[in-house]
Amino acid sequence: MDVKLAKKTAAIEAVNYVENGFIVGLGTGSTAYFAIQEIATRIKQKVLTISGAVSTSLQTEQIARQANIPLLNSFEKIDITIDGADEIDPNGNLIKGGGAALTREKIVAAATENLVIVVDQSKLVKKLGAFPLPLEILPFGWETTYKKVESFGCRIGVRKADHKLVITDNGNYVFDCKFLEIDEPEKLSVELNQIPGVVENGLFIGLTKTAIVGRENQNTEITRF
Repeated sequence: MDVKLAKKTAAIEAVNYVENGFIVGLGTGSTAYFAIQEIATRIKQKVLTISGAVSTSLQTEQIARQANIPLLNSFEKIDITIDGADEIDPNGNLIKGGGAALTREKIVAAATENLVIVVDQSKLVKKLGAFPLPLEILPFGWETTYKKVESFGCRIGVRKADHKLVITDNGNYVFDCKFLEIDEPEKLSVELNQIPGVVENGLFIGLTKTAIVGRENQNTEITRF
């Protein structure tokens, strides 16, 4: 399967849910990139007008500015957000954070009326956990936070790139926690966020309203939750 084409096809389908006058949340990552470009094209062609967009990362903000998409500095409610996911289960629960933007993505998702998740079929799982669960962690006392997260029975990697610690847009570190399978994602999400030093975790529970899956032959499968 051509994964890139599957993502692009699904992302373009997602943009069909954007209506004139909407405030639009823009996700982070390769799948969201296709949606941003499609939104920009429709605005340029004057077949779509939006009230503004909210970016979930500095990377997305830069892409949106280059595409001349009007960005908002503040928001209370977002009509639609188009974003990707690292895993999605049959209930629409997600693991996100492969791009280290999980905290901003969750803030935007929680303010969104219709969170549209766009994935290729390789991201579909029966149970979350094969993809390492990202946690955004405060740098202060991170070693203590590490020990407390480790007590949950996971293997932890402190995320690095080019032999340097990855720093989020919020100035924090990222732990990648390998659980293999997560039996109770909602419970785990609450418990992890209760650990001092954990800013946010990459479990998105009960937030997805629409999932668009790109499959072979440029077909898409749409599920509402």
